[in-house]
Amino acid sequence: MSLCGGSGHSAAPRPRPQPRAAQMSRRPELVCGAAIVLGCALLVTLKVTSSRAKDVTMAAKVPVNFFSSKSPVLDLFRGQLDYADYIRQDSEVVLYFFYAPWCGQSIAAREEIEQVASRLADQVLFVAVNCWWNQGKCRKQKHFFYFPVIYLYHRSFGPIEYKGPMSAVYIEKFVRRVMTPLLYISSRSKLLDFLSNYEPGVLGYFEFNASPQPPGYLIFFTSALHSLKKDYLGTIHFGVITDKQIAKEISLTRSGSVYLHRRVNTSLIYPNEVMNYTAENICKWALENRETFIHWLRPHGGKSLLLNNELKKGPALFFFIPFNPLAESHPLLDEIAKVALEYNYCNKSQAAESVLQHFRDANSPDFESIVPHARTRVADTYSITKYPCCNTVVLPQWHSISRTHNVCELCVNQTVGVKPSKVNVPQCNFLEIEAALDSFYLKEHTFFQFVSNTIECNNFLSFYSPFSYYTACCRTVNRGLINLISSEKTIFQTPKVAFSSSGKKGKDDTHHSIPHIEDRNYFTSDLSVNGTHITGLRCRTNKTLNFYLLDSNLFWMYAERLGASRSTHMKTFAAIVDLKEEAHYILDQNQTLIKSALENFIQNFSILYSPLKRHLVGETSVHFPAQHIITEVTTNTFRDVVVLSEKNVLLLYYAQWCGFCASLNHIFIQLARLLPPNNFTVARIDVTQNDLPWEFMTDRLPTILFFPYNRKDKSVKFPEDFSVTLPNLLKFILHYSSLPSAAPDLEPCAKECPQKERELQQEHISHLRSEIQKLRSEVSALHQAQDQLEAQLSEARREEHKLQQQKHTLEKQHSVLQLHSEQLQALYEQKNRELEEMAEKLQELADASENLLTENALLKVLLAAMEGKLENRDETKKSIQSEETLSTHNTGPVLTAIDRLRERERLDVSNIDTTVTEHKENRTE
Repeated sequence: MSLCGGSGHSAAPRPRPQPRAAQMSRRPELVCGAAIVLGCALLVTLKVTSSRAKDVTMAAKVPVNFFSSKSPVLDLFRGQLDYADYIRQDSEVVLYFFYAPWCGQSIAAREEIEQVASRLADQVLFVAVNCWWNQGKCRKQKHFFYFPVIYLYHRSFGPIEYKGPMSAVYIEKFVRRVMTPLLYISSRSKLLDFLSNYEPGVLGYFEFNASPQPPGYLIFFTSALHSLKKDYLGTIHFGVITDKQIAKEISLTRSGSVYLHRRVNTSLIYPNEVMNYTAENICKWALENRETFIHWLRPHGGKSLLLNNELKKGPALFFFIPFNPLAESHPLLDEIAKVALEYNYCNKSQAAESVLQHFRDANSPDFESIVPHARTRVADTYSITKYPCCNTVVLPQWHSISRTHNVCELCVNQTVGVKPSKVNVPQCNFLEIEAALDSFYLKEHTFFQFVSNTIECNNFLSFYSPFSYYTACCRTVNRGLINLISSEKTIFQTPKVAFSSSGKKGKDDTHHSIPHIEDRNYFTSDLSVNGTHITGLRCRTNKTLNFYLLDSNLFWMYAERLGASRSTHMKTFAAIVDLKEEAHYILDQNQTLIKSALENFIQNFSILYSPLKRHLVGETSVHFPAQHIITEVTTNTFRDVVVLSEKNVLLLYYAQWCGFCASLNHIFIQLARLLPPNNFTVARIDVTQNDLPWEFMTDRLPTILFFPYNRKDKSVKFPEDFSVTLPNLLKFILHYSSLPSAAPDLEPCAKECPQKERELQQEHISHLRSEIQKLRSEVSALHQAQDQLEAQLSEARREEHKLQQQKHTLEKQHSVLQLHSEQLQALYEQKNRELEEMAEKLQELADASENLLTENALLKVLLAAMEGKLENRDETKKSIQSEETLSTHNTGPVLTAIDRLRERERLDVSNIDTTVTEHKENRTE
């Protein structure tokens, strides 16, 4: 037999290899391992791919010049803010223009900045800084939320941010104000010009004779810069006086005094004794006590609540005028300032009267007319308490046959026996005089009822308070005299001015002939207030107006939205907006903004029954296709298309932003094609672009109204709970458009009269039957509704009974839960006590374990000492054995040493046994 496979026995057959899938199915761990390996490989691939994507991100491009190389503006396009701060130290006034190269507003303002720099480059350093590049220091240090941003620095003071319009003239005006925050008043004429400005002014008096920089001058100079920083509009002007004689004209005698000029109220001097003389305090004092009648509005063009906040204060009168801040004179603005000053002139102060007289007579610029008795006026504080609080009323007679009226001057809080010397005294508000009127009507019978020119005065107590007295001085005049006066005033005024308190003419109504307490134009000539008819109107009416100015060169879009014409060449416009009444009125653009036109416009708004008509803003031009199916209605065409039309009109209220409205277009197109055009009109109106009278407005979109023919005053609204489909609209239109035929006009009785009468009676009977049938159906419907209501009430009672039962069940469960809670609380306290006891025991065991540890350490030390002794003993044995080998002849001493060693071993063993025994006893304890 051959071991290498000769001719002997054949070898056993090899097993057939199985497929790999079968092997993996028999060993599932291989499948899990393979899945894990594949997942890890996928994650690695994704990570490598993402890391490569970050690596290939292109870096930001290097910024380029924003301004040209020839521009007078220094462009730091790499954001070198540190270099900008360095060069600022060598300049007196510096303007920083922070921009972003991609910002459209920055690009638009670039040209305006260059225009200003070309005119002021020799006095101001203009620096532009790119504050958007991520590697620049400006981007890292400054965090602006908008661009562009303009900062101004006056030496070390700043920054003063400019927030006005990005226009060259406005920016230049602001820069010049920062350059020279103080105006030098060197003569009486300059002082007159300064005090005549419509904006408030602050003057400081400093003597430069003793020192080049008198005490307080730098503080006053800084306060002017603080004013520009807090109020970018620059409404307060600051001036400085160095001449002692000129300073005396406004009662400034001490160097360092500060004077705040006010036109109606008393001018003020800065109280050095009360407030510290600092720049912040002076600026704060001037801003809090300034007198402003006209406010400039300059919306920035973005989302803002500026106009909304101002309109919430009350009715507003907006003036749109072209304004150039760099112009030396503004005639239109001066005209508006005159009207505003007279409108706000409420106090009978001598100063205010002189100011008004100066405005009325522009050709006599006398200093005393601006500041009368200036040397003594500031010291005398005007107080309104020295005048009685009175109001002139015309009392009605309770009998209609009476032909007389009592014209009385009713004064509040008068001492008994004091009579008003004249009737043109300051008016008090209606809240203060309300109680006086109630008491006065009770005392009216004490005055005579015949016509007399004499004045009769009576004093009486208040009806509400026994400590307040009222004085009434009356005279009785003929009723026709008052009517004659009112008619004469109506004739001589413009047609737009209406003096009737009721707003109706041609009716002889005794109640309508009695004027309202606000309507001062009915009173006789000797009871009228001096000056123009709007003088002090602010304090004589409940419709107080706030005056606002807007530059029409920048904000004409707001004027167009209020109703101004787009084709006008002169951009002047005036409008009154009353947010509370949701109405606004406009002044006819054909009239120029002169004093008389503005006064009539203001007076017409202020009287009780205003003749002004609410202005409706609508689209001026709407182009329709030649073949239009749906009629587009505007404000101007609403009356002709809807109200005056001889057709049935279906009107859709929609808006461009309303998605539901757009989905109805195809339905209305189909409806317009089905309805006959001779009898029906399908129309729509965009209510966001077209105003309508209040009775035709709606509060939701879309809204569908149907105006039947000959019954336009009985318009019907499509029900909101119905879906807007073509069948529903057709049913709705046909239901409200079908009416019983109108009765024919009566004719002279002829042969056909009985027949016609019978027909009419039959029609009436049939109509009444139909009405009765409708009423019966309504009654049955009401009965059904009553039954349903009773069923609902019974169901509600059952539900209430169930709720009561549930309530009782819940109360029981609550009591059980309360008891269970008390038990759990007791168990909780018991467990707490047990835990405290266990904690004490554990503490004792811990102390015992610490003692055992110390004892174990001592035992280890003893064992180490014993081991050392045993080693010494072995060494001693070895030495003794060596001695035995050396001196075998001396046996006696050797035996003695061996005995001594054995004795030591016994002693050591006894000591160890004693120590172990003591340790066992301690451990047992």
